[in-house]
Amino acid sequence: MKRKTVYTLLLILFILSFFMTPLGDFAKSGLMRLFASTPDIISFENQEQLSSYDWRLRDAEGNNFNFERSKGKVAFVDFWATWHTPSTAELRDIQKLYDDYSGKVDFYMVTNEAQFPVEEFMGKTDYSFPITFRSMDEPSPLEIPDPAGTYLIDKTGSIVVKSKEMTDWYNKEVTQLLDSLVVK
Repeated sequence: MKRKTVYTLLLILFILSFFMTPLGDFAKSGLMRLFASTPDIISFENQEQLSSYDWRLRDAEGNNFNFERSKGKVAFVDFWATWHTPSTAELRDIQKLYDDYSGKVDFYMVTNEAQFPVEEFMGKTDYSFPITFRSMDEPSPLEIPDPAGTYLIDKTGSIVVKSKEMTDWYNKEVTQLLDSLVVK
């Protein structure tokens, strides 16, 4: 075989590895994190107010609870799915935020998936943030993004950040924002 043919075949195999192997998922996640941007902070005059905190959710143990428990607190609400590479690529940064702000900020990692695939995914990772399951028939005070998105809500119920794209969550701008929201 000619050298050019061999190089072409190797290039094709390399590209196919991105679509057909776990290496591809790892590489795609890495590239997404590399090109992720800082979330846009919504200016005070453009912030929307939550209409209600009445939202029934379920924890990983199957216990129902209400989002009302976060009224008067800072809340980080991330909608994600195990099959959605951009939302799983953000989880490493979100885990770092959780490690730094757990107890100061209420974290909701919300999914509408069945429990088994989520437990299987979490079993393969070292993430320790709590998983929240959404009840499909329950109305939400937040617009549910399809499939992923994140909200940062301040103590007064104002939506400070609303992101529907792959975002770099662990950076100086976000930590300074969280520090200011926790103090207020």
